[in-house]
Formats: sequence, C-alpha cells, structure tokens
Amino acid sequence: MTVVGTRLTWAQLRDLKCDELEGAADGWGRASNRADAGRDRIERQLLNGLRETQHGAAAEAAVRRMRQLGRNLSYVYTECGLVRTALNSLAFEMRAQQRVLRDALDEAAALRFTVHADGSVTYPEAGEGLIDGKPLAGGTVSAGPAPGLLPPSGLVAPNPHAARARDIADRVAAAVRTAGEIDWRFAGILRKLRAEEGLKVPDRTWTDAASDAASVRAAARGYLRSAIPYDATPAARRTWWAHLTDEQREEYLAVFPDQIGNLDGIPALVRDTANRDNLQLLIGKLEGEHGERAETRLAGLREIDRQLRAGHRPGEPPMYLLGIGDEGNGRAIVAYGNPDTARNVAAYVPGLNTSLDKGFAEGDLKRARDTAIGARYYDSSSAAIVWLGYDAPQTPDGLNSFDVMGDERAEKGGESFNAFMGGLAATNENSDPHMTAIGHSYGSRTVGAATQQSGGIPGVDDIVLVGSPGVGVDRAEDLGVGSDHVFVGAAENDVVTKLPSKRQSAAGAMGWAVAGPVGAGIVGAAADEGDDELWFGRDPASRAFGARRFQVDDGPELVSSHGLSTDAHSRYFDPNRDAVSANNIALVAAGRPEKVKAEEYR
Repeated sequence: MTVVGTRLTWAQLRDLKCDELEGAADGWGRASNRADAGRDRIERQLLNGLRETQHGAAAEAAVRRMRQLGRNLSYVYTECGLVRTALNSLAFEMRAQQRVLRDALDEAAALRFTVHADGSVTYPEAGEGLIDGKPLAGGTVSAGPAPGLLPPSGLVAPNPHAARARDIADRVAAAVRTAGEIDWRFAGILRKLRAEEGLKVPDRTWTDAASDAASVRAAARGYLRSAIPYDATPAARRTWWAHLTDEQREEYLAVFPDQIGNLDGIPALVRDTANRDNLQLLIGKLEGEHGERAETRLAGLREIDRQLRAGHRPGEPPMYLLGIGDEGNGRAIVAYGNPDTARNVAAYVPGLNTSLDKGFAEGDLKRARDTAIGARYYDSSSAAIVWLGYDAPQTPDGLNSFDVMGDERAEKGGESFNAFMGGLAATNENSDPHMTAIGHSYGSRTVGAATQQSGGIPGVDDIVLVGSPGVGVDRAEDLGVGSDHVFVGAAENDVVTKLPSKRQSAAGAMGWAVAGPVGAGIVGAAADEGDDELWFGRDPASRAFGARRFQVDDGPELVSSHGLSTDAHSRYFDPNRDAVSANNIALVAAGRPEKVKAEEYR
C-alpha cells in the first residue's frame, strides 16, 4: 500500500504485490484462529469443568475471570478477523485494477504505443494525408476530453491511432485513480482497527468493534458478501457452505456473522458460532445508542448472553443461538439440543406482545427449554426451539394495536417460519426426522399461515396449537399434516381461546347500538349459531375443526377475588404450573402422540 497523500503511479500499481497483502492477511487469520481456539477451550471445556467440580467464593471468582478472558479472546478473534478480511479485500480490489491496467498496457505494446510515466500515450504516424498522401504524423495524448481533431479547413484527416491512444490513456488513468481511492479507503479502515492497551476489554471497546465490523463489511461487499447465496434454497446454501475452504468460512464468520448466523440452510453449529459473535457486536452497537428501544433490546440481549455463558447442567440440553438481530421488534432463535443431530425437533412460535426483551429471554426461552427437557425424557434425541423470527403484534401500541386483529403479520411471519423450517429439514442429519411446529396465541395464527404456503411447512409432521384465537382455516385437515397430527390445547379460562369472531363482533356491536348489552348478546349469538367461531376462524378446540384436543389445566378465572387475571393464557408450557399441558406438548414433540391425554371438544 502507498502512503495516503502521495500520488499513485501506474508503475506502482503494476508492481504492487497483492500476494504479500494476502500473506499478511493469512498471518492475521492465524492469530484470529488461535484466539478462537482459546476462547472455545475456556467456554466449552474449562468453565464447564470448573462449575461442575469446584464451589465457593474462590471458584466463583475464577469463573468470573475466565469469562472475562473468554470475552477478551472474542474481541481479539473479531478484530484480527476484520484485519484479515480488510487486507484480503484490499488485495481483491487492487487486483481488479491491475487487470484493467495490464489490459491497457498490453494493447499499447501490441500497437507499438509508448505509455509514459505520467500516463500519457505516444502513438506513431499512420494513415495518409488527403492532399499529399503522406503518412499522418504521430503524437502524444493524455487522459481527458479529446480536443477537436479537425482544423477549420477540414482537409486533414486525424491519425487513426489517436483515438485508440486516448482510450488507452483514459483506461490507465481510471485504473490508477480507482486504485488510489481504494488505497485511501482501506488505509482509513485499517487505522481504525486498533485496540486499547491493557488486558481488559471494556464495553466501549465492543462499541468500537461494532463500528469496525460495519466498515469492513461495507468494504468487503465485492470480495465476500456478493457471493452469499441469499436467493438459493436452504439445501443449496448448505452445499455452498460445505464447498467453501476453511479460510473462506473463517472470513465469513469473522466479518459477516450476522448474515451467516441468520441464513437458513447453514448448519446449527456454524450458526451458533456466528450468532454468539454477532451477539457481542449487537450489544456493543446498542451500548452506543440511547433511548427506550436500545435499553429494552440490551436487556434481552444481555440475558441471552448470560444464559449462553452460564452453560448447561449435566443431563440437560445445551443451548444453541440460531438467530439474533435487532430489526423490527427484535429477532432471536434459540435451540435447546442440536437440531441437526436430534431425531425429534420442535419449533415454537410465540405470539402477542413478544419482542426481544428481558421477558422474552427469561420466559419464552424457558418454554423451549422445558419442552426440550420434557421431550428428552421420552426420547433423548430431541431438541426444542423458540423462534422469534417475525414481528409479533404489540399492545398497547397506538394505531399498531390493530395489528393483533389482522392477518398481515401472521402472513409475513409464516413465510419466514417456512424458510427457517426448510433450513432445519436441509441440515438435519437423520434420514427422516420427526418435526413439530408449535404455535401459541397469535403464533398459532402464524403457524396456520405457514401451512398455507406452497407445499406446507417443510418437514413438519405434527402441529400443536395452544391458546389459539384461530389459525385462519376452518378444518384441521387444511393444515396439511392430516387431522390426526394436529393437537390443540385450550384452557377453560383462557380468554384468548374464546375471542368472538369478526362477524359475531360486528353483529354484537350492531345489537348494542339498538338494544344495549342484551341486544348485543342476542344478535352476537345468532351470528355464530354453532358457537365455534373465533376471531381467526373456527375454534381449533371444537369438534367441527377436527383436531385432537388434549388436556390442560383450567387456569385461574379471568375475574376472581384476587382481581383480573389472564394467566390462564400463559401456563401451557410450564411443568410447575400446568404439568399436564407441558407433558402433552412434550409427548407430541418426542413423537409419542399415542400417550397424549385427550380432552372433550368444546
């Protein structure tokens, strides 16, 4: 590279040794890999062993120090990886300009033109004069707009070499100018990739790392990002990843953890590695922001980070981060158990008011964990996932509160959920894995929307619907897995499972306007003669829907001496508050539906 402020010449561009830049990149890559190996040993071996064998204040202090060392090594891994990719990107872009320059110089040599140090081009005499027939004189041209070549008399034709010489001069100048811009841009990026002195990596350093990563990602777009197969099928993406070299995979993980970690079709272990790194970058990015949104996201991200670092107890399923992002209401996909090796894989879609916050990180993750533990009791080769890959409706949220009444978010979420499940089907290593889609609340409407995509939900054998206000279809058989493979849990006191249909609500409003509450009840009831219609279609717990209803606890009443409670809507997965529901869900997830305890239809 040249020094910023000096003028790059075409001879310097021609003689630039891009392989030396790539050699330096390899050295930074080796440093990044060593940091990664050290971090992996700390987090996956030493910490687990220390927690299992040592107790007391000294052990806790050692765990804290090891976690800090692991965090420091994560930073070293990230920054060294960014330097490597910046150097490789620089070499990649410089080589492109060298090719442009070389083509121009080769053409000049073939024509016997001379390219001077300042980029001007001299061409020989050629052609013949219109009056005397003698060859036209040669000349020298520089890059830039061509001056008029015909004198006022119009009797002298231009030398036919003049235009080609000017084209060569323009191409040489363009290659040198572009290379200079590349040089200047990467010099600025590399100067920023500099860590603070000391052994501790403070939070503000991760904020800087997030900015560094954004700069390198933008610079590496042509070198790496343009090759990511966003429009391919999950199976094709898996093949693409499998055929990359180790060096290429390392660069993608270091520079584009957000893209690779959230790409359906990439193996779970790879996604987990990428997303753990992206989690740190997201935390650093949000720590540099202000406002309620950033604070809410940070609380959720930090709680997920805490759980990941805490590890798992012996006999319990390990935790995998399959997706993370801060777009919309936030994105997070967490698995308990490896979904690529498990024979049974269940994915749970949460509903109303779910967003990437501390409540999600504590409550919804626990639902997936409880389901995984319950399923593993019946079949140890089981995994369960919580999938927050869409914007669930939020209330109260101004005008957006009406989103919970509509289908749009469920339809968009259904498309994304289908893509995710297609990725799981592509990466699972079993010949015929058993897969279950679980929808809770508005999440059941999202699962319903996913089933209506072309071909249904990829790989899914069973569907579980709990706390459902309807799924958008009127019969279980319309969900694409067969009515015997659709399971429904609806608590007696869960008000969401008894929401009136849109038609009934409209009729009730009309009755109220005419005759008050009595009229509302009469007209509303008449609009739903079978008493089995909900807001998003027929009640999944009704006989007419035709699913297999399973037992759940009634839950607390909506109104009691203790006040107003909607707790019946949120107990389904909890083995401590509704053991029968949690067990039935686990049985379906483990592929043991014959043991599910049946309940009468409504």
